Amino acid sequence: MDLNEHHGAASQPEQPADRTPAQPHGGSAVAGLAGEFGAELVRAIRVGLAEVSNSGQGARGPSHMSWYSFATEYARAHWPGRAAKTRDEVSDALTAVTMAMLGDLPGRPNGHLLRRALRHWAFVTLRPGQGEMSVQDRLVLQWVAKASRPLVDLHDPVLARDVLESLRRKLDGSEAAVETMRRKRKVLVHALHYAVERGELGRCTTRALRPEEAVAVALPDCRLPRTGWGRLILHRTRPQAGKRWTDTGEFHDERGLKNRPPGETRVVPLPPHLVAMWREHVATFGTADDGRLFFTEQGRVVSYSTYHRVWRESRDLALSPALTSTPLAKRPYDLRHSALSTWLCAGADPAEVAQRAGNSVEVLLSRYAKCLYDRQSINNQRIEGLLSSYGQPPEPD
Repeated sequence: MDLNEHHGAASQPEQPADRTPAQPHGGSAVAGLAGEFGAELVRAIRVGLAEVSNSGQGARGPSHMSWYSFATEYARAHWPGRAAKTRDEVSDALTAVTMAMLGDLPGRPNGHLLRRALRHWAFVTLRPGQGEMSVQDRLVLQWVAKASRPLVDLHDPVLARDVLESLRRKLDGSEAAVETMRRKRKVLVHALHYAVERGELGRCTTRALRPEEAVAVALPDCRLPRTGWGRLILHRTRPQAGKRWTDTGEFHDERGLKNRPPGETRVVPLPPHLVAMWREHVATFGTADDGRLFFTEQGRVVSYSTYHRVWRESRDLALSPALTSTPLAKRPYDLRHSALSTWLCAGADPAEVAQRAGNSVEVLLSRYAKCLYDRQSINNQRIEGLLSSYGQPPEPD
């Protein structure tokens, strides 16, 4: 089907490279990292680092760039003007992450050869006359380039835990010093922010839909272009009430929008990353008989119990054990609170946010404007950057 015009046949989007499933570690892998960067990293990867300011860059679907290609580009971009010690620390951190991001490809070199090639050549900008790479190191890096997993695989919370685990271990498997772990995590977080600015990790998808609105989304109500922003015109909801209470005898009622007159609609802009995901979803699974995008194997409306179960399982994967016992992201509806609060934190116009969410500005600010988890460390970095700028000497005229 032509997803631009809602009719015809859909072309299958390009699929990402095959992924080797990561082996999960115990819950202590993340909990043991402690400190603000560990929790921030898992959360930041999971939501596509939505905290990055909306610069207008990266407005496209998921990237197929490998982690290794990105890491070498990042190292080159952040080499000029950096202190020698900083360059060494960046190379060390990128080497650890790269080794954790390698798939199970035949011919894997031993750990010593991998680390030597990565540390001495992959993430270094050489001066003229510094020597040439040996044939062996060149072959090792050629293998790394083929075996590296896609950058977007870091959205997988299980792989994110593997990466975090790699940063807390020394070569002999023992635990590294706390400051070493913090330094490596800081490099990784900065690199991922750079990936978002480049558009390689996508932007945070929209979650402002209420659950009863999401299960009613139908293809004819969507505009899903191949590039750029799309939109959804909401005009109905499918709240679950039970057969006893509905006129049709079905579990789900069919109603208009909440707190709106019959027949009224609401336009919800769809970010490019979400558009790409929905296009791929439709091309893979098609739609229900009435055009709904999300449906059961029998074509029915997805029930509360189903997506609550999936939500609980996903939450256990995404959060550390220390956080799963807290109210953080306890319900699927909390995504709506998080999305609206994130937009406000990004500086979006409250009137525009309220319109997209289908609320008044008063309700938006009183009910949905929340303090987002771990924003303190982000705000601390911004304040620190501002204070540091005061100490810089003035530029000459």
